[in-house]
Order: sequence, then C-alpha cells, then structure tokens
Amino acid sequence: MAIKNPKTARRLRVRWRIRKHLHGTAARPRLSVYKSNKAIYTQLINDEQGHTLVASSSRALGLQEGTGTDKARKVGEDLAMKALAQDIHTIVFDRSGYLYHGQVKALAEGARAKGLQF
Repeated sequence: MAIKNPKTARRLRVRWRIRKHLHGTAARPRLSVYKSNKAIYTQLINDEQGHTLVASSSRALGLQEGTGTDKARKVGEDLAMKALAQDIHTIVFDRSGYLYHGQVKALAEGARAKGLQF
C-alpha cells in the first residue's frame, strides 16, 4: 500500500506493530481510537467475533464547541458510561498509532475517570 504522506505512513506502520500484540475479547474488548481533522471516534471491539460492542464519537454527541481535548474527554466519558451499562469494566487500549498525548490522552483519562480500567 503506497501512502504518500509520510506522517500517515508512519502512523500506519506503528499501528500495525501495535495491533500484533493487542487482541480484544468479549470479557476485555479493545478500545480503538480514530482521529479526523474535525472529530474523534472510538469503539469497543470484540476481535474474536469481529463485533463492535459500544461506539461513541464527538459527531454522535453533537460536540461543536470547545477544544479537541475537551471533546475527546467527553467522548471517553460517554464511551465509559455505555460500556459500564453493558457490564464491561476492563478493556485493552489501542491508540491506533497516535501518540499518547493530547486528544488520545484526554480520551483515556475521561474513560478512566468514569470507571473503565486499562
């Protein structure tokens, strides 16, 4: 796969390297993160069956105001509330090649603040 943007190519190489070691199960699903220029998307995935258990995004929440980190924290909190409602307490965090900094860190902290363990 030829990707022209070096930043995107690097992120995908790191993502493939991370995904070799992470695997979500029904008891401990994988929290996958995707960032676009305007929104942040998350989902809890059971890799054994290939099903998305819970999903949340800044678009689904209708977040227009605030900084990216504020939106990410609210998305993390929303995802945690939905996961706890389905009796999911522990997860595996998949940062998808993004640095654990800024929005990704805020999302993780928001999810932890509402009770998810990882």
